[in-house]
Amino acid sequence: MRLAKGTLIPIGGNEDKGTEKNEMYTLEFIDEGILYHVVKEAGGIDTKIIVIPTASSIPDEVGKNYLDAFSKLGCTDVTVLDIRSKEDSEKPESIHHIKSANCIMFSGGDQSKITNKIGNTTIHSILVDRYKNETGFVIAGTSAGAMVMANEMIAGGSATESFIKGAVNMYKGMSFIPELIIDTHFIKRGRFGRQSEAVAKFPNLIGLGLAEDTGMIIKNGNDCTVIGSGMVIIFDGSKLTHNNEKVLEEGTPMTMANLTVHVLSNSDQYDIKNRKVTVLPIEAPFI
Repeated sequence: MRLAKGTLIPIGGNEDKGTEKNEMYTLEFIDEGILYHVVKEAGGIDTKIIVIPTASSIPDEVGKNYLDAFSKLGCTDVTVLDIRSKEDSEKPESIHHIKSANCIMFSGGDQSKITNKIGNTTIHSILVDRYKNETGFVIAGTSAGAMVMANEMIAGGSATESFIKGAVNMYKGMSFIPELIIDTHFIKRGRFGRQSEAVAKFPNLIGLGLAEDTGMIIKNGNDCTVIGSGMVIIFDGSKLTHNNEKVLEEGTPMTMANLTVHVLSNSDQYDIKNRKVTVLPIEAPFI
């Protein structure tokens, strides 16, 4: 399979936007924050960034928040593309923005809004083509905007019913990186169980659980590096010796044996193809 030339940056939600007065629990916004890395990967402060708040129920407010955040980083060319229907995804203006941008930033909200209003449209096709074929092209997304990057997309599900069959709802995503299943707000909302069930359903795929203010820079559709202030949990079901997901009735507790789980933090790396972790020495600096 030919490797993608572009870069994906899925983010676990609630990334620092430079508005925190107390930086004790976040990285310094200008030099180390997640949005800094998004801008850097896309080519710097003069790069063309398109913010798409389609997933949000308050797109105007969310769009303004990103305009302010990128402005604080010194960005000079940031546009909010407010897509609220499939028709909007077919407008010449929308197509022009997607063709000319160096970076696309999907906001959080409801991931099904992205798939319903952008999925299988002209701009979706352009995004897939550019990601596969253009070095330096960046697709970033936070929360819902990260979850849609997969093919098998978590559409919802209860954290309180963890490890019960039927606790997770799956839907088809945007298929930028079909090897992964991505979940967000992972630590704060206790989503270990629903990601485990998702991997039980698709044991050939890798589950990615992103904490808030934490992301992954994914290059070549394979090489992952953790950024941000929290953790990334990797679920690898390739060595499962017991998985009863297919035979259970809905609502039944599940059994999984030999599920491999990795806990990674800033600067740690993961190789998707070889399912290999590279952990940097403890004295290594943040990136």
